[in-house]
Amino acid sequence: MSKPFIIFSWLTVTLFFFSSQAVMAQGYSTTGSGGRTGQSYIAMSGEKLATGVVNIATGIVELPKTVILTSQRDGAPYGLTVGLITGIMHSVGRTVFGALDVVTFLIPTPPTVRPKYIWENFDKETTYG
Repeated sequence: MSKPFIIFSWLTVTLFFFSSQAVMAQGYSTTGSGGRTGQSYIAMSGEKLATGVVNIATGIVELPKTVILTSQRDGAPYGLTVGLITGIMHSVGRTVFGALDVVTFLIPTPPTVRPKYIWENFDKETTYG
């Protein structure tokens, strides 16, 4: 066996081991008949994948959103300077966390980016955690 194949096999086994542990630790149902959200493992994983793809595609919208919000709150000059820099950081953040959600969609966890989609609570600044 080749070394890359062995490494890939270990990574796959590790991913599947930790994904089931994460599901049980969160109290989610794997059958869809109970648990915290009442969703099945497949539904939660699919939702995480979809959220990740959407956040990758709409991450750039954070730039004008943050500039607008900062301008409304603190004035146009502040919004066009600090808001622009903050908007760039939020654009990168939403895109990167979206990519992480796509890569780790087999481990159904709550969304890291709040609001979950850019169009939800458009008048609220994005937070992470």
